[in-house]
Amino acid sequence: MPTKKSTIYDLAALANVSASTVSAVLSDSWRERRIAEATALKIRELADKHLYSINRQASGLRKSKSGLTGMIIPQHDNRFFSGMAQAFERFARERQWHPLVVSTLRDPSLELETVRTLISYRVEYLLITGATDPDPVSKVCRQHGVAHVNVDLPGHMAASVISDNYWGAQELTRELIQRSRPRRGTLRNRAYFVGGLSTDYATQRRIEGFSDVVRALEDAFSEHQVDACGYAGDLAEAAVRKLYARIGGLPKALFINSTIALEGVARFLKTLPLEELNDCVFGCYDWDPFASMLSFPLVMVRQNVDGLMAEAFRIIDDGSYARKTVVEIKPELILP
Repeated sequence: MPTKKSTIYDLAALANVSASTVSAVLSDSWRERRIAEATALKIRELADKHLYSINRQASGLRKSKSGLTGMIIPQHDNRFFSGMAQAFERFARERQWHPLVVSTLRDPSLELETVRTLISYRVEYLLITGATDPDPVSKVCRQHGVAHVNVDLPGHMAASVISDNYWGAQELTRELIQRSRPRRGTLRNRAYFVGGLSTDYATQRRIEGFSDVVRALEDAFSEHQVDACGYAGDLAEAAVRKLYARIGGLPKALFINSTIALEGVARFLKTLPLEELNDCVFGCYDWDPFASMLSFPLVMVRQNVDGLMAEAFRIIDDGSYARKTVVEIKPELILP
């Protein structure tokens, strides 16, 4: 079996073209050079046959451009962030860039380590998505002159594109209260909020939207109606079990802050008689099509993934990523 990798000059000789033509084909810029598609196909076939691959680090050093663009996300096992990753790759490939997506597990130190590693590979653009604290990451990017945009959570050192969490929470809360029926007992005749972290910007804005609508429609709001217990399913399960015991049953409406928290809430609801679930209106600030298969109706908020990515790439394209603006994209209310 062959073990020696071919050089760009080997491929040029085999294809009977110039080395610059081979370079244009392998860097996906052959269309701009008006190179024939048949020639590009022939060169790619030869590259595969003769084990040629681009050394992008060396190429980046030589040309000061690598063609690489990166995105960090908190996790992959979440429909919103996996959807963001897919949209990011699509938008990057439309520009003939090479996308890199890395999960940082909601760990601030891992966010910084990952970004430094991506920069060492000479990424040209970076989307900081859902970072626990975007500003330290942004600082590292600015030190190395890397163009970057904050997505999902805003920062103070670069442009940010986020969901309009306040508006979305208002719409969801209003729908829940309008669909609910009066319950006996003061404590149960209220809407409650569970999930997320009070230190998280998105959760803060959702709590504000929730509480403002509750005050407007019910003339009263108590801090005991909010339990920002965290995103983990087991924490949400414990929180709703505790709420059930405290108020003597399910409330008239329950606002669940993410599908991860919904998993925990659903585990608790499985332990209750089905007729009890019919007396509560459930809503989730997140979206998953499989939620429609639950045994109870669920109002959901679907964030506009394509809208977020389109705006982030527009900012990169027009070079306005350093303006420290915040653009909010409205989500969509999904009725059961």
